Amino acid sequence: MNGPVTLDFLAPQQARIIKEMADMRADMTVLLAIVQRLDATATGLIGEVRALHGQIGRFRHQLDQISPAAEPNAT
Repeated sequence: MNGPVTLDFLAPQQARIIKEMADMRADMTVLLAIVQRLDATATGLIGEVRALHGQIGRFRHQLDQISPAAEPNAT
């Protein structure tokens, strides 16, 4: 490029850069929302698995009280 750089040249460049930054910020907002949703889903799933594990343990304990484990002499 020959000659001095003028504001007429710089202004459209700056406007383009600002628009690109706004587009990237909007994209980042969408991606962040997706990650937060997935994180909440994973956290909820972990809590659900832990609750199910506890429930199964309680059921096993109740079943053991109703019918004791197989006795060694029972065939």
